[in-house]
Amino acid sequence: MAAQMVDIEAQSSFEQTSSIFNKVESPISLKFHEVVYTVTIKKQGWLNKMKNKSLEKQILKGITGMVLPGEMLAMLGPSGCGKTTLLTALGGRLSGKLNGTITYNGKPFSSIMKRYTGFVPQDDVLYPHLTVTETLIFTALLRLPKDLTSQEKVTHAEDVINQLRLTRCKNVIIGGPGLRGVSGGERKRVSIGQEMLINPSLLFLDEPTSGLDSTTAQRIVSTIRELARGGRTVVMTIHQPSSKLFYAFHKVLLLSEGNSLFFGKGSEVMSYFDSIGFSPSVAMNPSDFLLDLANGILSDDSSCSGQNEIKQKLVLAYKSNLANNLKAEVLEFDDHMNDDVSENKKPERWTTTWSQQVMVLLRRGVKERRHEFFSSLKIGQVIAVSFLTGLLWWQSETSHLQDQSGLLFFYTGFWGFFPLFQAIFTFPQERLMLCKERSSGMYRLSSYFVSRTLGDLPMEMVLPTLFCIITYYMAGLKPSFGSFMYALFALLLSVLVSQGLGLALGALVMDQKSATILGSVIMLSFTLAGGYYVQHVPGFISWIKFLSISQHTYKLLIGSQYERGQTYQCGDRTCLVTDFPAVNSVGLDGQVISIVMLVVMLVLYRVIAYLALMRIGVLKR
Repeated sequence: MAAQMVDIEAQSSFEQTSSIFNKVESPISLKFHEVVYTVTIKKQGWLNKMKNKSLEKQILKGITGMVLPGEMLAMLGPSGCGKTTLLTALGGRLSGKLNGTITYNGKPFSSIMKRYTGFVPQDDVLYPHLTVTETLIFTALLRLPKDLTSQEKVTHAEDVINQLRLTRCKNVIIGGPGLRGVSGGERKRVSIGQEMLINPSLLFLDEPTSGLDSTTAQRIVSTIRELARGGRTVVMTIHQPSSKLFYAFHKVLLLSEGNSLFFGKGSEVMSYFDSIGFSPSVAMNPSDFLLDLANGILSDDSSCSGQNEIKQKLVLAYKSNLANNLKAEVLEFDDHMNDDVSENKKPERWTTTWSQQVMVLLRRGVKERRHEFFSSLKIGQVIAVSFLTGLLWWQSETSHLQDQSGLLFFYTGFWGFFPLFQAIFTFPQERLMLCKERSSGMYRLSSYFVSRTLGDLPMEMVLPTLFCIITYYMAGLKPSFGSFMYALFALLLSVLVSQGLGLALGALVMDQKSATILGSVIMLSFTLAGGYYVQHVPGFISWIKFLSISQHTYKLLIGSQYERGQTYQCGDRTCLVTDFPAVNSVGLDGQVISIVMLVVMLVLYRVIAYLALMRIGVLKR
C-alpha cells in the first residue's frame, strides 16, 4: 500500500516535469563485483612509531551488486559499515587499495564517464553568501557546454529552480553557521540541482535526507525517484528511512561491518529474513528492523558475543542463499546494450575555455566575498590604526630621524602581518569546495588560482593605499609626489609578497591553526632580521636578512625618504643620514636588488602555493 502511494505521488509530480526529468540520452548500467577496499592504519604511540608497524583493515569485504537505468538503489547500514566508502568507490572518487571490478556499461570509470556522473555529498558544500539563483547560475556557466550561450545556461538554471520547487527561495542566500538562509531541505535540493544541471546518467547521493524532518525527507526522495524514472541510475546511502521512504526504493543493499547481508528488491527484504529465521517480534519500520539486524540485535538483552554470532549467521546466510545467484546474474547481464557512451564521441575535457572559467570564477568570488571586501570592521580597523599612527608621528621632522625610521619600519611590520594572516585562511577555508568542484571537472586548477588571486587584489591594494595616504602626510614624511609614490610602491609590493607567503603556507599546511603559528614564526624571524632591531647580525645567521620581506621593504622605504649625502641635525652638530644606525644597517644602495628580490619572492610564493594545491590527491589537473 505504501509503495502504491509513493508511485501515485511520484507519477502525479512527474507529469508536471520538464527538462531535468526528461529521459537521459545515455543510460548507464552500473555493476560492481567482489569490491574490496583496504586501508592501512598506523599504530599510534611513540613505541609503535619506533617499531614502524601498521595494520591493514578491510572496509569493504567483497560487495557485489547491479543497478540498471531507471532504478534507485538504497544502501543501508549502521554508521561505519562502509556505505559512504562504497558510494565513493562507485562514483569513481576513491583511491587506495581498491580491488574487484566496477563497470559502467561494461567499461571502467574514465574521464568520459565523469561527464555523465553527478555526485551529491552528505554535507552541502555551498557558498553561504550566494543566493540560490546565483549558486545554480554560476554552476551552469561552469559546467554546461561552451556551445550554449550564457543566456541559455541561465535559462537552464532557472528551469532547474522551477522543477526542484525552489522558486519561493530563489533570491534567498544559502546561509551557514551564524548566517540565516534557506532551510535544510532547500539546501539539499540546491545541491541536487547543481548535479542535475548536467543531466547525469548516474547520480550518487550520500545521506540526502540526513538531518531533515520526515516530510522534507519524503519530498527529497520523491524528487530523486522522479529523476530515476527518467532513465537515470541512482545510488544513495541512507541511514534510517521511514517506512514510506523505504518502499520507494527499487533495490536495497544492507551492509554490516563491510559485509553484504542482503541485496535485492526492497519489497522482498522482509520475506527473505523471515525465510532464514529472522523476523521482527512486533510490527515495526523495516529499516529499523534491518539496522537492528546489521548491529546483531534481536532483543534488548543481546550481549556483545550474541551480536557477533548473529552477524556471522547473517553473513553466512547471505553467502549461501543470495551471493552465488547474484554474482551469476551480474556476470551474465549484457550491459553493452545501452552503450551510448563511446570513445567516438568523447567530449572535450573542459566544458568551457580557460578565460571563461577565470571570468566566471572571478565574478562568483567577488559576489561571495563582497561582504569581506566591504567589511566595516576591517576598513574601520585600518582607518583607526592609520589615524593613530599619524597622530603619534604628527609632523615628524628629519631631525627626529629615530622616529621617522621607526615609522617606516612600522609600515613593514603592520603590512607584513596583516595580509599574511588574511591570505593564510584562503585555501583551508575553500578546500571542501575546491575538492568538490575539481572532482566534478568544473574547471582547471590554474583558472581557479588566477581568479582567486585577481579577486583579492582590490582590497589588498585599496587598504594599504588608504593607510599610506593618511599616515604619510600626517607624519610629515618627504612631501614630494615622487617620494610618496615610491613609498606606496614599496608598501604595495610588500603586501603582495606577504599575501603570497600566506597563500603558500595555507596551501602547504591546509590547517588554519598550524599555518597561523608557522606564519607568525616566519614573519617574526623576517622582522627581527629586518635591520631595525639588530644592526650587527652574526655572520652564521645573516643569510636570513636576504630572505626577509621586512628587510627589503624597509630598505626601499628608507630609499624613498633619504638620499646619499643628506644631513640631519643631531644635537649641536650636523650628521649624515647614512651614518644613523637604523639607516646604516640597510644602507641606501642596492634598491634595485631589493625590488628584484621582492618580485622573485612574489612569483615564487605563488608558484609554491599552486604546486601545493596540485599535490593534494583529489585536486589533479
